[in-house]
Amino acid sequence: MKRILLACGSGFATSTAVRTRLERFLDSHGYEGAYTIRQCKIAEAPRLSAGFDFLVATMMAPQHLECPYVNGVPFLLGENMAASERAVLALMG
Repeated sequence: MKRILLACGSGFATSTAVRTRLERFLDSHGYEGAYTIRQCKIAEAPRLSAGFDFLVATMMAPQHLECPYVNGVPFLLGENMAASERAVLALMG
């Protein structure tokens, strides 16, 4: 079971939109039921990151992360997603 940390500025609005696209993407690639997602504020990400397999964030990677970072902006915008999708699939594998 992969643990995914999902962060935006407030930990709610933007990350909820990204979560929907990310879940659809993961499920369409056979990962349904193989992951959990926790949303948080970007300021909380460094403290929480040790307990997660990777972080998807709509902001620049914060310092002192203890897990890999994936740019979540493409999931938010719904465009130029290839690099972020490849990164997520690599981390899920």
